[in-house]
Amino acid sequence: MNKRIILLTLILFIIFFGIIYFKKSINENKKEAEIIKTEENFSTSSNIIENVEYSSKDSGGNEYIVRAKVGEIDNNNSNIIFLNNVEAVVNLNNSNKIFIFADYGKYNISNFDTIFSKNVNIEYLDKKIKSGYLDFSILRNSMIISKDVVYFDLENILKTDVVKINLKTKDINFFMLDKKNKIKIINQR
Repeated sequence: MNKRIILLTLILFIIFFGIIYFKKSINENKKEAEIIKTEENFSTSSNIIENVEYSSKDSGGNEYIVRAKVGEIDNNNSNIIFLNNVEAVVNLNNSNKIFIFADYGKYNISNFDTIFSKNVNIEYLDKKIKSGYLDFSILRNSMIISKDVVYFDLENILKTDVVKINLKTKDINFFMLDKKNKIKIINQR
């Protein structure tokens, strides 16, 4: 009788490990099939564009050029392009060029508005602004710069919450979101 119990236990043991091995094998095959299916979906529905460039000119003769290493068309709104490694040039009529650099951008093809984010750098004449976010709008004629803003010119360094630039009048406004906080100004002379 002991031999039968040992034989039965051995058979059940082999069946048990066989089922575990079989299930594991099926799950691995399922995962491989899902990966292949995902890769197929990605490659057939990809909206990625390399070396993107858009340019526009308004009725006043102002020109706006946006370039990016990679762009991806939004699946929900074909007017929106998500950009990586972005460079832009704003060439205002009767003024010097404004250069903008950022890690990311969101460009609206229909109205040319662009949101720049992460490591945003703006250069205009001898002035530089570094921030985490820039909302550029041709329709509003404005640049609203926010998130850890640092403004540099030949004489000063300013740390503020927001810088608003009127592209038409060239007025620059600095302000804090919390009125209790003050703009920090460091004179470099």
